[in-house]
Amino acid sequence: MPVAVVTDSTSYLPPGAAVSLGVRVVPLHVTVGSASHLDGVSLSPADLAAAMSDKVRVVTSRASVAELAAVYHAALDAGASAVVAVHLSRQLSGTWEAARLAAEELGGPRVVRIVDSRSVAMGLGFAVLAAAVAARDGAPAVSVESVAVTTAARTRTFFSVDTLEHLRRGGRIGTAAALVGTALAVKPLLHVVDGRIEPLEKVRTTSKAVARLADLAARAAGPGPCRVAVHHLAAAAKAERLAERLRQRLPALADSVTCELGAVLGAHTGPGALGVVVLPSE
Repeated sequence: MPVAVVTDSTSYLPPGAAVSLGVRVVPLHVTVGSASHLDGVSLSPADLAAAMSDKVRVVTSRASVAELAAVYHAALDAGASAVVAVHLSRQLSGTWEAARLAAEELGGPRVVRIVDSRSVAMGLGFAVLAAAVAARDGAPAVSVESVAVTTAARTRTFFSVDTLEHLRRGGRIGTAAALVGTALAVKPLLHVVDGRIEPLEKVRTTSKAVARLADLAARAAGPGPCRVAVHHLAAAAKAERLAERLRQRLPALADSVTCELGAVLGAHTGPGALGVVVLPSE
């Protein structure tokens, strides 16, 4: 039977992709005020943005070892020969460590291989999709794992936020780095480097942020075919402007998708966040 591919809810795959490729998705947890939710299941991006705008406390947490083990076990029970689980960066979440422990319970890498994507959102998602296609085509687990690792390594992720305060509170960026975004009207630009979120530069206006993200994406894409994903939280108009710029700047664009961030990532970026993930050709 084919290798089963598993990921977590921070991959924010395009609608229908998980079902069509048979990818199992483990939801992470988010607590809004006193209410507990599952990422991508019981809390919409609009509800999250509204809660954050109202200053309601939002806290996120990893999937548990038991939850991850249950999904891996279900895939094996359904006839999968092995499981390749591709998760968000271990630098950003304890989910990878929980996944490693869950895999050990089921027999270790011989049965369940755990991949640290060193990324998040479609930086993770592109790796998941590539792994799922390889699995569908009959590749063995070691090859599916290799495809996930190499695809994730090729992605580049850039994003802007209205404030770095949410990332600072969640411990995803240091206090010193957060000072970059304290000046009035500054729009911090960030990128994912070696699995961590790092400041990149700053611009003065939203329109300049959109333009600069398009510049960075075009440079990362290079002249050949590429795929891109645009992410946002409560910023659909900005996302469409960025997507349109990318269509104009990237004549060899093979595929483009726009996905709103879910609760777990949105809780750390805040409303108004805008990002782009680039997967250049090999």
